[in-house]
Amino acid sequence: MTLEQLNQWVSTRPTLADVLGIKLTALTPDYLEGRMPVDGRTHQPMGLLHGGASVALAETLGSIAAHTRLADPTKQACVGLEINANHLKGVRDGYVIGRASALHVGRSTQVWEIRITHEQTGALVCISRITMSVIDLK
Repeated sequence: MTLEQLNQWVSTRPTLADVLGIKLTALTPDYLEGRMPVDGRTHQPMGLLHGGASVALAETLGSIAAHTRLADPTKQACVGLEINANHLKGVRDGYVIGRASALHVGRSTQVWEIRITHEQTGALVCISRITMSVIDLK
């Protein structure tokens, strides 16, 4: 799938990505990248980027990236098994950029690392890892 097709696929129905303002920005053979605003939709009460929003960005990117590696998406799907995140730096405004890179792409599992940085400063905000299960569709 192309980046345009992926963005269209994500936005054809109401999703958490839509609510949070997540947009896919780059797709290469090595990674999938997306952008999310840091604003009222993604803040916690102290005015900082909510850790859950970072995890939502990480899971969105990891899940979509895993989908792009399926041999036949009409016969298989990827579902999350486990995700973890380390929140390293607070962000109050602007945008964060997430980049999902494959650590392992196997027949039954995939493991992706997602690095989230502040768009303006380049500071590492969060690092996450997601393990996906590759399942056969019925």
